[in-house]
Amino acid sequence: MQDQLNTLSALLTGGAEAMSQIGVWRFLFLMATSLAASLAASYLYLQFYASRTTGSEVHRAFPLLGISITAIFICIQFSLPLSLGLLGALSIVRFRTPIKEPEEIGFIMLVIASSIAVATSKLNFVAILFAVAVAALALQTAGRRFGRERVGGTIVVTVPAGDALDGQALADLLRQRLAGARLESIAQGDGHTVYAYHFRSVSPQALLALQQDLHGSAGGSTFNVLLNRPAAL
Repeated sequence: MQDQLNTLSALLTGGAEAMSQIGVWRFLFLMATSLAASLAASYLYLQFYASRTTGSEVHRAFPLLGISITAIFICIQFSLPLSLGLLGALSIVRFRTPIKEPEEIGFIMLVIASSIAVATSKLNFVAILFAVAVAALALQTAGRRFGRERVGGTIVVTVPAGDALDGQALADLLRQRLAGARLESIAQGDGHTVYAYHFRSVSPQALLALQQDLHGSAGGSTFNVLLNRPAAL
């Protein structure tokens, strides 16, 4: 039985130095571990980030990306000429698809780091890496829930001509409900005046209260809120 396994290994490896040093079963184990790490990164993406993203759902590529990187580094770590040749070949590759969200780069780097660690048999490093990543994401999420992450934007208020709400009353109302509200522009015409204010932070409760205040003091006024970051509230 052992001779048959050795024969099968020789046929699969073709006498490659990398396979002869790590073995087929070790290679399969490393590939399975890399796949598990990639799936874990995909799960973290879905749990901590997917609900807020406007990106390209890059997590769908994590499994193939992880095992591919692991296989590449397993192949090149035993041959310096092969590694230099592969480096030269990859230097001409250009990916034109843009990264829509900066957080996606962090998850891609997490997959790359774990795949390289698996390829070099640093499994303890993989466990520590994911433990620190989970802790960092949990702290970031907790900070956002406790209001430590400031969400700014712009509010545009349209007031009909002759309305009881004048510019000074509107400024006092916005400064009361919106943190750091300051006037950006005023436009008048077609029987109405448009005020644009920038603010540093806001909460959903403040927006609902502002809506009630505007309807109470100026029944014909309308407003639009543009946040600096979509899906922030």
